[in-house]
Amino acid sequence: MRKEITVTAEPRETRGKNEARRLRVKGFAPAVLYGANGPAVAVTVSPKEVNKILHSNTGHNTIFNLSVQGGEDTPVMIVDWLRDPVKETLLHVDLKRIDLTLRIAVKVRVHTTGEPKGVKIQGGLLEVITREVEVECLPDEIPESFTVDVTELMIGQNLRASDIPMTGSMKLVSAPEQVIAHVVTMKAEEVVAPAAEAGAEAAAPTEPEVIKKGKKEEEGAEPEKAEKVEKGKKK
Repeated sequence: MRKEITVTAEPRETRGKNEARRLRVKGFAPAVLYGANGPAVAVTVSPKEVNKILHSNTGHNTIFNLSVQGGEDTPVMIVDWLRDPVKETLLHVDLKRIDLTLRIAVKVRVHTTGEPKGVKIQGGLLEVITREVEVECLPDEIPESFTVDVTELMIGQNLRASDIPMTGSMKLVSAPEQVIAHVVTMKAEEVVAPAAEAGAEAAAPTEPEVIKKGKKEEEGAEPEKAEKVEKGKKK
């Protein structure tokens, strides 16, 4: 989805780990701009501005304007980014030029709404299998998200990717039979498990009891041997 957002960028002439560290200390993040038959350009951007876009409702599907100082002014999308695993700071960003006249493939989040009848009436369980689908459309028509109503689902029924309505230039790229959500019965193991555990606990004491009996028999056998030895000595 295209937004009226402009992010400024500065070209960078040097690359490498040391230069990247210096940029991060100054409060910038290294980035690369490429695509749309244009050359790859190394730039720096504000991590705060990029994070605002990533945390927005449209996230990385947001199309915004990138203004490179002394260079081009073009619509772009964030196609990849790298964060510090500990500090969560933005380490690097990949930006792709977008031709607004050409269709592009993007992944869009899918949300469910409603309480299935199979859950409310039949006591089933709703399982969400897929939380996003891939579609192809014009950049200006990228949806923020899809919402599917699961109210009518009964046990054994499901909603598939093909059930999501496509509008405008949108075309489904994901497999049509891909399951979004379905209602299933509660597993029988969840009911019988406590009984099985109780049976296991009841059977457990029998083993030590057998062992004790065996020990008593062995202990009783030893005095007999000792008695025979003593009798032999007397003879």
